[in-house]
Amino acid sequence: MLAGMHDLRTGTVHRCIDDATVVAPVVDVAVPVYNEERALDGSVRRLHAYLSAGFPFSWRITIVDNASTDGTWWCAARLARDLPGVRALHLDRKGRGLALRSAWASSDATVVAYMDVDLSTDLDALLPLVAPLVSGHSDVAIGSRLLPGAHVARRPKRELISRTYNGLLRTVLATRVHDMQCGFKAVRADVARRLLPAVDDDGWFFDTELLLLAERNGLRIHEVPVDWIDDHDSRVHVARTALDDLRGTVRMARRFATGRGRVELGPVERRPLRDDFGRRSVSFALIGAASTAVSLVVFLLTRSALGAIAANAVAVTVTFVANTWANARYTARVERPRWWRAIGVYAGSLLFTSGALALVAVTGGGLGRQVAVLLVTWSLAAAVRFAVLGGTR
Repeated sequence: MLAGMHDLRTGTVHRCIDDATVVAPVVDVAVPVYNEERALDGSVRRLHAYLSAGFPFSWRITIVDNASTDGTWWCAARLARDLPGVRALHLDRKGRGLALRSAWASSDATVVAYMDVDLSTDLDALLPLVAPLVSGHSDVAIGSRLLPGAHVARRPKRELISRTYNGLLRTVLATRVHDMQCGFKAVRADVARRLLPAVDDDGWFFDTELLLLAERNGLRIHEVPVDWIDDHDSRVHVARTALDDLRGTVRMARRFATGRGRVELGPVERRPLRDDFGRRSVSFALIGAASTAVSLVVFLLTRSALGAIAANAVAVTVTFVANTWANARYTARVERPRWWRAIGVYAGSLLFTSGALALVAVTGGGLGRQVAVLLVTWSLAAAVRFAVLGGTR
């Protein structure tokens, strides 16, 4: 069946070829393509044969041609006519994110997924990917090349870029997701309908933005270690994509810092635990131990030049912002710390510890006593911080 589809986001009319008699499948696998005339036929037939051979859920393959200039659309249309359970969608504008947005938004499946046309990921990972979503255990599922158990063959340059990028995201945005970029992901359709309007990017950063929003809003992300072989004929422009990813990372950091990361999830929202004191207390203690170690080093390095009380002020101040941010993100798991309350606790802690050091000076204590007093007063101040702020929640 040939039909037109109107995209409310772009205002363009797309062509769609599918079988209108097919019942809504459980899983809809999108395959976004751009100028993939040579690889498309073999890849889709291989995927079709795999799914037909005993995949336990009903399925559909959606080929999404996003503005190809070769014979890709002709090939996709032919596959949709020849193979049952295959539909083809043509977009007038490029962008992998746009391709996935269009395919997922127009799907009637329970779970929407996608994989790259080169089938770099071993297809045996598809069932472990979608099963937790079908059961309702998880909301989003991703393949990961960076988890223990993954088997990956790719060039050193791309391996280095991938690890650097994912390390940057963990550092800047405190994400716990290991591999944002693997072209092998799935989302429960009801969750996707809530997340997609909040995703701004229509290019390669689409995956990262979707996952960051899902994680920030408390959705459960399931990661599957995959077998993955690098495609030497990839159409990805590595340098341009890396630059776009960096811009996207800065944009998301700014978005979260200004409290604009919340999505109204409605019935798909996962309710937080009522009592997670054990997790919060351990997280707070670990962050506090790291802050104390850094503060102590700063104090010892500056004590001779500034004096004990001034050195203490510098040491406490140096770690204040990082400690507050880390506790908000990891301990309390909130977007923004309550800075004014945190500043009040900081000021009180500074006065308390400075007063203790002044008392040591009056009684003639040396470096050893100063360090001992600091460790005790810093610990007491941290206990007050946790009681007042609950990890800056």
